[in-house]
Amino acid sequence: MADIIRLLPDSVANQIAAGEVIQRPASVVKELVENSIDAGATNIQIIIKDAGRTLVQVIDNGTGMSATDARMAFERHATSKIQNADDLFSIRTMGFRGEALASIAAVAQVELKTKSANQELGTYIQIAGSNVVEQKPVHCSDGSSLSVKNLFFNIPARRKFLKSDQTEFKHILSEFIKIAFANLNVNFSLIHSDSEIYNLPADNLKKRITQILGKSYNQNLINLNIQSSIVKIWGYIGKPEFSRKSSAEQYFFANNRFMRHPYFHKAVIAAYENLLPHESVPDYFIFFEIDPKTIDINIHPTKTEIKFEDAPSIFQILRVAVKEALGKFNIVPAIDFDTEGMVTIPRFDKDAEIVAPSIEIDNNYNPFSSFEKVSNKSLDDQNLKNWEKLYSGFENEEKHNNKPKPDEQNINADLLNSRKFFQLKNKYILTSVKSGLMIVDQRRAHERILFEKFIDQIKNQIMPSFIQLYPVQLEFSAYDYLNVTELMPDLRYVGFDIEEFGLNTVVIRGTPADINVDDPAELLKSIIDHYKNSSADIKIQGHEEIARLMAKKTAIQYGQSLTDFEMQNIIDQLFACTIPNHTADGKTIIHIISNDEIDKKF
Repeated sequence: MADIIRLLPDSVANQIAAGEVIQRPASVVKELVENSIDAGATNIQIIIKDAGRTLVQVIDNGTGMSATDARMAFERHATSKIQNADDLFSIRTMGFRGEALASIAAVAQVELKTKSANQELGTYIQIAGSNVVEQKPVHCSDGSSLSVKNLFFNIPARRKFLKSDQTEFKHILSEFIKIAFANLNVNFSLIHSDSEIYNLPADNLKKRITQILGKSYNQNLINLNIQSSIVKIWGYIGKPEFSRKSSAEQYFFANNRFMRHPYFHKAVIAAYENLLPHESVPDYFIFFEIDPKTIDINIHPTKTEIKFEDAPSIFQILRVAVKEALGKFNIVPAIDFDTEGMVTIPRFDKDAEIVAPSIEIDNNYNPFSSFEKVSNKSLDDQNLKNWEKLYSGFENEEKHNNKPKPDEQNINADLLNSRKFFQLKNKYILTSVKSGLMIVDQRRAHERILFEKFIDQIKNQIMPSFIQLYPVQLEFSAYDYLNVTELMPDLRYVGFDIEEFGLNTVVIRGTPADINVDDPAELLKSIIDHYKNSSADIKIQGHEEIARLMAKKTAIQYGQSLTDFEMQNIIDQLFACTIPNHTADGKTIIHIISNDEIDKKF
């Protein structure tokens, strides 16, 4: 039998590694920028074209590389970060596996220019699909400039599965923001298709948050800081009143490395217990400084998951830290510096004589002295006259009604049965049907009605709008602004009169007709918050997504009392829908308790 096991060629092995490390253009940005940070760069420029399909270029002022190091950097498992297995348990750098550049070069056309400060000439290397095309000396600035062109040019299937440019650039922005939050001492700039998206000077965390997410966050943040023998925890948490229904800005960093940690997230939420509105989540930007020997970051190819040696203790420390920060925020009184009407608080004088307060009592005071006494007989006479007035005329009525009406005893039941619909707990609509008792969730029913209405408007490109008396300007972060522009055509079809209005700003001139919109800016923000973490592709599911979000945000709320006419209208419109039994996201609207089930109760 012939031997069938053989070693894979390096080019194939690199492509397999690239499948784990390089999933999309955002992965390239993450790996290259982290390499720049490890090189000690204090100024990093990122240039993107066509959402990274055509070009991802990262320019830094880091230490640069020699000609030999530049060539070695593209080999698999080549790294300057670790030398032996023990080093894996004391890692403070961002990259260490030695797979990033080899993986990128296996699926793209790469050009590197690099020079260290003590060299006169730098090095230029061109690689395509793991093959070195050219290497030569070159004049260049200190640091490195690495360009990744035509990503997945040699793997058409991978390139085909990339999403739209807007979706891919959103992923790039997400990675950029995580790195920018974690490296406050670095100047970052991000340019996309010749437009500058961000220019972030080195600064403190609070200023960087406002630079990235908007000035409104300046009033939203509570300082967090606690030091223990196990871990130092610091950063900012959001005030409870600024919490959102979904898609809050939530970031954990361990030794300046972004991580996802559901267990620690539970600790934060536990600290907010009874402080958040229903189904709301808070913002947080929390940093853990911990001995690298007590964590393991080598458990995931993208290094976004970290294992902590003493996670339960850190959970308790984190919960206490957040709870303490919230407590300090809540107990600080509002100080009014208006001197008019100011109360003077006397100072304590230890030499002054202390005199007990005295109380004057009038022993002759009679609280009943001015009360006019009325005899019991006069009260009885007065009450008798009032009752006689109340029943006057009843004698004549009895003469004409010798026999009681047959339905007199059932008058309450008849009044009850004269109504076709009833509202329970201002949440459910009840009505009888042939098979039993039908219970309808009023909010979900209205969601279904609005969803089908908005879908119809989008498909038919109907744009009924209510013009606002005063147009509303709304500024977004660069990330959210991408979502707004992506959804703008569909927003117009459901009734938003909305236009771009300068850098990351839109103006709302009109809102959807036939629905009550008290705050158009809040409605739009809420829609964007729900959409931006959605997996829906705007090309495929965008219409349904915007219709679903609009319906969810504008449907009647639980607790709203409905008239008979309103209940009748909801039921009629619900059963005119194509799918009346479930909401657009699959939740039950109608439940019927059968006659047999009711009979069994009696």
